[in-house]
Order: sequence, then C-alpha cells, then structure tokens
Amino acid sequence: MKTGHLFIITAASGAGKTSLVKALLEENSNLVVSVSFTTRQPRQSEKNGEDYWFVSKEDFHDMKTNNIFLETAECHGALYGTSKEVIANNLNNGVDVILEIDWQGAFSVKHIFPEAISIFVLPPSMEVLAQRLRKRNEDSEEVIEKRLAAARSEMAHLEKFDYVTINDDFNTTLKELEAIIKAENLKTNVQLTRHEMIIKKLRN
Repeated sequence: MKTGHLFIITAASGAGKTSLVKALLEENSNLVVSVSFTTRQPRQSEKNGEDYWFVSKEDFHDMKTNNIFLETAECHGALYGTSKEVIANNLNNGVDVILEIDWQGAFSVKHIFPEAISIFVLPPSMEVLAQRLRKRNEDSEEVIEKRLAAARSEMAHLEKFDYVTINDDFNTTLKELEAIIKAENLKTNVQLTRHEMIIKKLRN
C-alpha cells in the first residue's frame, strides 16, 4: 500500500507561498493541504477552514492539552498548530500532504517525520518582499517592518531544508515545486511499492 508524502513548504510572509500552494492543488488531485489552526485574526481575503481554522487562544490551549497537534509554533504574537489526525489519515490513504508552516514548525515535523520533504521559498530580494507586503494593504507599516525583520531571521535556517526555490517568476517557481513533488514520487522505494506486480513480472 502506497503511503503519501509529507511536503513542508516554508517561506517568509509575502513570498507567495499560499498562492503557489493553491496552484499546486489545482494541478494535482492526489495532493491536499493541511489547514492549520491559528489564534490570529483573519485577513479580509481569508476564509475560515480554507486558509486557516481561526480559534481563540483558550480553544487553542485546550486542543494542545488534548494532544491534538503534531506541532505548534508562535509567530508574530499568534499561535499556530497542525492537526495530527488530518496528516495521518491522508498519508495512510496514499495522499500527499502539504504543510504551510514556519521554520520552527518545519524542524518539529522533521523530528517526528524525518522522511518529510522540506522546501523553502525565497523572495527574489528584500525590496520585492517589502513591495508585496505593502501591496496586500493588510498590515500597518510597523507590522510590515517586523515581518521583514522576521524574514531575515527565518532565511538564516534555509541550509537545513531539502530544497530551495526563489519565487521571482510565479510560473517558473510553480514548475519547480511540481518537479520536486514528481521526483519524490518517482523514487525507487515508491515505485517498488506502487508498481510491485509489474516489477515482479519484469524480473521473472
């Protein structure tokens, strides 16, 4: 039975991670994104249950106490958590799962799932990142400056990721992410399981 792959995609806020993931989901029917829980307030463009599950800090702490989360992290004053059950159910059914989480969460997940594939999406420059954050028109200048400072700190950890891509051109970056997913699904151990009967016949 084929087990799904766990893909971790990390990027600074404004690097285009969410748009890239949505495009990946449209192109691949065997790919789902694990919707994280967060205590931050939703942006105008975000939908509950689609972008995040927005919960109170009290509910979040209750869920954490009840061991619901695979990993949790705090970012920009808000709490984030990933559901263990959602991940396990999809992987056991052979479905590939994407996690959109920060570097702290990525390292926590890799500790539990060392076979998870981690990908860091970089902006082409800090200037472009700042432009993208301001273009969203969703944060104050003070918040934007904090996000830019956090981005520099986050990028200090990219050497520990399996793959790195630079989101300068959206379509090029999307193709690179698709190539990573395809390559992981073509590895020998995956093909031996997926095409066990064919390979047995070829070897006889």
